[in-house]
Amino acid sequence: MLLWEMIVVALQSIRANFFRAVLTMLGIIIGVAAVISMVAIGSGAQRAITDQLDSLGGNILSVRTSSWMRRGVSVTDEKLTLSDAEAIARDVAAATAVVPETSGRIQVKFGNQNENINIVGTTPNFMDVNRYELLYGRMFTDAEIAGKKRVVVLGGGVPPMLKTDPTMLIGKSIIIKGTSFNIIGIFEEKGAVGFQNTDEHAWVPVSTAQSRLTGSDTLTAISVQIDPNVPLDIAMIDIERVMRREHQIIPGGSNDFAISDRKQFLNMQQEAAEIFSYLLAGIAGISLIVGGIGIMNIMLVTVTERTREIGIRKALGATRTNILLQFLIEAMALCIAGGLLGIALGATAATAIASAAGWSTPMSVSAVLIAFGFSAGVGLVFGLLPARKAARLDPIEALRYE
Repeated sequence: MLLWEMIVVALQSIRANFFRAVLTMLGIIIGVAAVISMVAIGSGAQRAITDQLDSLGGNILSVRTSSWMRRGVSVTDEKLTLSDAEAIARDVAAATAVVPETSGRIQVKFGNQNENINIVGTTPNFMDVNRYELLYGRMFTDAEIAGKKRVVVLGGGVPPMLKTDPTMLIGKSIIIKGTSFNIIGIFEEKGAVGFQNTDEHAWVPVSTAQSRLTGSDTLTAISVQIDPNVPLDIAMIDIERVMRREHQIIPGGSNDFAISDRKQFLNMQQEAAEIFSYLLAGIAGISLIVGGIGIMNIMLVTVTERTREIGIRKALGATRTNILLQFLIEAMALCIAGGLLGIALGATAATAIASAAGWSTPMSVSAVLIAFGFSAGVGLVFGLLPARKAARLDPIEALRYE
């Protein structure tokens, strides 16, 4: 038999048992679709984290107080103050900007809406260092910090919480911890960064926060933007030197503060997302193997059903190789058809998930080729045993089979 004739016969056999063929392909379809969609989702998650990294701003170190557990309670004996931030800005040559921050969740009231919002006291350069953009209004000024003015800039996610159009908020008053603040600006939404959605925060002058909201001169953190030409580890050493001097820590004494590159946490998330996507793709790949086993089982049943047909073909001159290729082509045709349908289903699923999650889920050409190639390989491997069984049938016994 010519190769083309074998392909035609294989396709006719599949068409004659179309419903069974579809059920047989189901495992391959689901496996290929799962591999493609999982890799696409993993790539989308990594891209989303990369976008978050870019939105954080470059070369930023965070200084925080270090704490430890004492009788089940987190404690610290030292605190950060504005004088620490001033010392870093003055004495750390690599620091291009220093942003003090004090924050806490505080009850906010606007009209008949009450919300618990994270209020951040900071300085005007917070916006530039952290790459925030104003949607409406303006940022507060150094003069307003010096005068402890009651002004506030809202995150882009706060207006929906207050059920008010952002254009209607500028110039209005909002009650924060019983004190009236004038809304002077609204930031554009940035999306969640790590496990925190800063769009639902509000920012006030650090002096106002300390005097009217927290009642304390302590800071939650000090963000330090480092010159891109200076390695972060060198800058860390310089900041540590200044902080140890300011906190009067004796040589050999333990630091009462911690310095970290805040991007490292998102880098860890990115690595975890990559590992998780490969894990999911591997689990999805198992379904391809299961689908291959199903094809092998059906092909074995098909060989039994078509024993007399095989006997007739051999009696008419078909060789073992002809019979082997015929059943092998039939198994591979099932897997290739299933692979093509799986690619279509995987692309559809990835697009649907991207729409629901708000991610970009790019289709990986390598994932498509690997999944499709693997499905064809499954047909070859798992179709070989039934094909060999058919090829080895004795023509006389096959003709006598009922």
